[in-house]
Amino acid sequence: MHDITNSSKQSNESLHPPVLAIVEPLLLLRTCIMNILRRELDELDILDMATVQGLDCTSARDVRLVVLSIADKLIGDPSVEDDLAFVAECCPNAAVAVLSNHDDEPTVQAAMQRGVRGFLSTSLPIEIAIACLRLVLVGGVYRPSPAAEMNKMLDFEPPDARGLASAYLINEGAGLAIERSVTDFTPREQHVLAELELGLPNKLIAAKLNLSESTVKMHIQHIMRKCAAHNRTEAVLRWRGRLPAQSRGVEPAALMPETR
Repeated sequence: MHDITNSSKQSNESLHPPVLAIVEPLLLLRTCIMNILRRELDELDILDMATVQGLDCTSARDVRLVVLSIADKLIGDPSVEDDLAFVAECCPNAAVAVLSNHDDEPTVQAAMQRGVRGFLSTSLPIEIAIACLRLVLVGGVYRPSPAAEMNKMLDFEPPDARGLASAYLINEGAGLAIERSVTDFTPREQHVLAELELGLPNKLIAAKLNLSESTVKMHIQHIMRKCAAHNRTEAVLRWRGRLPAQSRGVEPAALMPETR
């Protein structure tokens, strides 16, 4: 009888995909987020609710991630701490990501200390936010890095941007060779390069493209070789300036990839 009950339970669970729950009090914002996530994370069942109490109805579901919007509240706010405690009790196997209007280091640290696995600032581009959620879903942790550590986190070498710019603009013949090699990028390499332009680290690129980190590193190596670049920063610079005649006179700092 016990085996029959377990078999029935597993059968019922298999009928429903894993759940990602969004907790956002504002209906318009909640609906917009839900629509985007349903399009980008279609392997999940996206549920939306105004308060964490809505999680009561998910007790029989496989809730993988709860995205809790706290707006301008601080992590130490009693209402936020109560919400986090409720999520932990109601969905003990779910990871928690916080959507906040703040991204200062004390707030981020406080969130991490309370077991939050993803800290998303409302200033993030949607592409990066989706990649961060994917990372958390596969067991990773995302948090904004302090400015002093940003270059290290993104695997950027500390380049002289002006030196790099002049290095690839100085030789027009080499630039034309790079332009020819750029056309040889595979579709997957073009996808990886697009994420490099956003300044994403390898872990986020892997999560967003459903690849392993080692595969991402391999694609980056191929990209650097085809661009005749020594590192990923130079590859992005060469990619953005692959038509040398049009790139002359452009302020090199404007060619650097976004890091936020």
